[in-house]
Formats: sequence, structure tokens, C-alpha cells
Amino acid sequence: MKLQLQSNVATIGAASHIALVESELEFTFVNIDMVNKQQQSSEYLRINPKARVPSLIVDGKVLTETPAILFYLAQIAPDSSIALPQNALEQANIQSFNSYLCSTVHVAHAHKMRGSRWSDDTEVHQKLTEYVPTSMAQCMALIEDDMMQGPWVHGEQFSISDPYLFAICSWLEGDGVSISNYPLIAAHYKLMLERPAVKQVLAIS
Repeated sequence: MKLQLQSNVATIGAASHIALVESELEFTFVNIDMVNKQQQSSEYLRINPKARVPSLIVDGKVLTETPAILFYLAQIAPDSSIALPQNALEQANIQSFNSYLCSTVHVAHAHKMRGSRWSDDTEVHQKLTEYVPTSMAQCMALIEDDMMQGPWVHGEQFSISDPYLFAICSWLEGDGVSISNYPLIAAHYKLMLERPAVKQVLAIS
């Protein structure tokens, strides 16, 4: 199997990158220069017409969207730290958490700089940006109070939810949210920083 990740460490792509390292599968990495909008280049659009990262190329076939990439990696690396639990309900809980990060938390963060996705009114863009600290804080409070089990997202077992939450939490300071307000999440972030896979990926940035 030939795996190639096209992504950028400063984006949500860090979650898939960390998971790939945790999987111990062989892969190559192609950095997509987001500053110079390489994701909008004709070459990259042929790979991913969504103009987003990450893109995981599996034997020439392209897989996109972080929850799908993470779940796929967990399926093909059953002997690794990101292996899926055997219990179907536990698998569904992982999918539920990751879906929340994708559909709600990431979208709340995107309101800061991507207002044009939802409106062509610059005043609306400004309002969306101003609300990001509130909306992201609300998301973190929900995760802290109702979802986070500790020490890892789903309890004692590390899973694909952990690099996903870590990648999103790396944005909190820039979003005007103090991670220290959420003790379980803050402890999780610290644990993640100690993992060799995380150190390896962050060293690229």
C-alpha cells in the first residue's frame, strides 16, 4: 500500500499527520503552502477540488475530510495506538465526537477568517469574527463538561479523537480562548505534547 499525505502542519491536517505517525504505516508527506494558496493551484485542485487539506492518497485514490481519514487509518492499523475498539458502540462514540469537532468546532473557528463562506457582507464577516471567542469557548465548555473522559478523550485508551482534539486546541489562543479554563482539556493537550508522534509532526512546522 502506498500512502501520501498532502497537508500543512498548521491546519487541521496535523490531526491526520499525527495519526499516520502513530499508525506506524509507511507514508510520504507533501507540504501544501497555504500562505501562498497552493491549495487553490490547478495541480492541487486535480487532487482535491474542495481546495482544502488534508488529502490522503491511497494507491492513487484520494480520501478527504479529517473524520474519514482518521477512521480509515484506524481501520488499516489494527495493531497500533490508534486501533479502533472492538465494541461497535465505542466506535460510534468516537465517530460522534469527531463529527462534532468537524461540523461544529472547526466551523466556529473558521468564522474568524473564512466569513466569505457564509456571506458576502463584510459587516457580517466582522460580526462572525468577533463572536469566535464566545463560540469556541462554548464548544470547549461542552467538551470539558460532557464529552471529555480523561486522560484521553474517551478514557484510558488513546484513539483517533486525541490528535483531532489536539489540532483544534492548538488554535485556541489565537481564537481568544484560554485553555487553562478547561482543566481536562489542558491536561490532555499537555499529554499530547509529550507524545513522540506529536513532537515529530510539530518539528516540521
